[in-house]
Amino acid sequence: MQIEVMLMDDVKKLGKSGQVVKVAAGYARNFLFPKGLAAVATEAAKRRLKKLEAERAARAAEEKKAALEVAKKLDKLEITVSANTVDGKRLYGSVGISDILAAIEANRGIKLERSQIELADSLKEIGEYEPTIDLGHGVNVRFKIVILDEGAAEA
Repeated sequence: MQIEVMLMDDVKKLGKSGQVVKVAAGYARNFLFPKGLAAVATEAAKRRLKKLEAERAARAAEEKKAALEVAKKLDKLEITVSANTVDGKRLYGSVGISDILAAIEANRGIKLERSQIELADSLKEIGEYEPTIDLGHGVNVRFKIVILDEGAAEA
């Protein structure tokens, strides 16, 4: 037996939030309803969905505003890192995301997550690099990392 439910959230391979779909009664009763992913398609459920969507939109707007404020603080960020080298060009180790996060926190006082920095691989040579910080909600900031030879910097 199938019943009509209104999706309260996106459900993979079933539909998007707000759609009315027909599903097996057991699927609705045992999975969708307990997780709050769907409700029986009634006027009250439609009102509840509109309220949820308004709350989500407000939360998303606040998060985007916060991301834009962080982006302003990170604008024109340039980090200089000194590292030991093997031959004056290749690093003895590498400069990884954790090193970059520590430098950003020391430089601008902003704590970021590892997943926010888009870096193809660890940096293993002297030079300039331009990775991206993904602050979410479509807000991305490019910044510059300059890696110097620690031995040359001391001399």
